Amino acid sequence: MTKLLFLEPVFKERLWGGTKLRDTFGYEIPSERTGECWAISAHPHGTSIVRNGPFSGTSLHRLWNEHPGLFGHPKEDAFPLLTKILDANMDLSVQVHPDDAYAHRHENGELGKTECWYVLDCKKDAELILGHRAQTREDFVQLIERNEWDHLLRRIPIKPGDFFYVPSGTLHALCEGTLVLEIQQSSDATYRLYDYDRTDGNGNKRELHLQKAIDVTDIPHTDENVKSTKHQIGDALITTLAETPFFSVYQWDVSGKASFPAPGRYLLASVMKGRGELDGCPIHKGDHFIVPADSGDFVIEGDCEVIVSHPSSP
Repeated sequence: MTKLLFLEPVFKERLWGGTKLRDTFGYEIPSERTGECWAISAHPHGTSIVRNGPFSGTSLHRLWNEHPGLFGHPKEDAFPLLTKILDANMDLSVQVHPDDAYAHRHENGELGKTECWYVLDCKKDAELILGHRAQTREDFVQLIERNEWDHLLRRIPIKPGDFFYVPSGTLHALCEGTLVLEIQQSSDATYRLYDYDRTDGNGNKRELHLQKAIDVTDIPHTDENVKSTKHQIGDALITTLAETPFFSVYQWDVSGKASFPAPGRYLLASVMKGRGELDGCPIHKGDHFIVPADSGDFVIEGDCEVIVSHPSSP
């Protein structure tokens, strides 16, 4: 039987957070401004804890270091990916992430941060910021200095089910009324460029990282061409959302029963809708788990949507 590793999420309060993590998934959140669920994480800023089986109570960080066989004896020193759910109850700051080389030099060896978003829900006429219109770095700096944000930033309308690939160097921001699943490199390196001049309860603005953001932003912006493909396995429609140098992401829409061959690698899985069973183990909306690398063939059945990812091969 496939021994799934179910994980307890870590929640983060944010200025822009809300209550959708509780309202949508039934999570016990710490406050009415809960913005992030770190669902599958071994990052030191918030590591998930195994909640079942012989490793119950063990952090994912420790499991990675002490039981590498579960992960196929990986070559990476640290667990490479991080799965989050983000509740953007207000606009997030406009930000950009460094690549591996820049982060290693400037952020104490941290990984860079390439990520992707799967839109779970959003308000009517919702949008997000992805990219900019500057053609040269000089234009980019001048538009920032003039506070011409409407001219600089590209806004894109969104709807539930949309998928966006956001490589390091891409200027971006989620906007009000958006709930997304995010899969990213395991990094917390973020450079804030613009925060709408907001202040906290003490009248203080949040820190900006202007020079670092200017250093790492790709100019001019180019959209990544990530095409999805679909194939059927039994009663499961498998959509490949992205295959990138850092991770691959899939959407499993299960409406019955499907038999999968042994994956040959560990898988990160998040149940976004419905319920079912994987090799007889119940899975429900809001569950996050890892399928270990040494798992054999398995069967999934039920009526559910699961977002699955794995690191790209070295």
